[in-house]
Amino acid sequence: MKPSTPETDSIENPELTGPVCVMSFNASDASGAAGIAGDIATIAAMGAHALPVISTIVMRDTAEVFDQTPLDGDTVVEQARIVLEDTTIGAWKVGFLGTAENVGSVAEVLSDYPDVPLITYLPSLSWMDDEDAAQAYLDALRELVLPQTEVLVGNHKTLTDFLLPEWDSERPPSARELAVAAGEHGTRHVLVTGMPLPNNFVDNVLATPQGAITGEKFERFDTAFVGAGDTLSASIAALMATGQELHMAVAEALAFLDQALDAGFRPGMGGVLPDRFFWAVPPEDEEGEPDTAANGDDTQTPHPRNIH
Repeated sequence: MKPSTPETDSIENPELTGPVCVMSFNASDASGAAGIAGDIATIAAMGAHALPVISTIVMRDTAEVFDQTPLDGDTVVEQARIVLEDTTIGAWKVGFLGTAENVGSVAEVLSDYPDVPLITYLPSLSWMDDEDAAQAYLDALRELVLPQTEVLVGNHKTLTDFLLPEWDSERPPSARELAVAAGEHGTRHVLVTGMPLPNNFVDNVLATPQGAITGEKFERFDTAFVGAGDTLSASIAALMATGQELHMAVAEALAFLDQALDAGFRPGMGGVLPDRFFWAVPPEDEEGEPDTAANGDDTQTPHPRNIH
């Protein structure tokens, strides 16, 4: 009888192959707020397995970004290629790649797998001091990554600056107008977040050039969050990797984000981080104490984490 190994077990027992895999290209962020750390936590919380590819090392805390040290394009590509030769993935997530060179390198990898859905998140680059480098990065993203993107995710202002930089109307562009602009570069959908609404609400809308598809209104939180965009985009990627239809994946991801923000916590002196594992906190009893009986023993359990 031949010895049992993980390799032979998975071949002889397909049920042991585990959860779907999502490859994320993103920055290393030691604060754990956003970037690759946020993607790993989110993808795991959604029941998928993260394949993290680091593009750049960002120096930041929970309040601000200070600088970055990009990896060279070959190093980024080699991380991905080695894993892709061994593992089947269900979706891509692209976050901050650091440089225009890295955008080109990652785009080349993506182009070899055109049937794998790509979720691209566009964070604000207002912290970058080198305006020429920032513009070159955005130009490369527009030319090389957007044509391969299934869903472009971003804040309303960030997407407006990126897609419609010469917008001069007194009214803000609609989600459909942003989708039209993205569609000119080959992107099929945009998910626009943070669109202001009356009565202290914001709208989040998934749209194509033909119009809005789905969305969700959130009550505006009176606090600053870090990592919300990475959380939303990574959760969509994880859900699409399982084969969910896009509109259902977006609806579920928005609900997940809303609850993660509601349970957010502040580990430092800056912004509030989404609690991607809010669902793992035991429910409170009628007196507001954690329900230890749910654990089947008398072990002390932590209080639920809330914004503080």
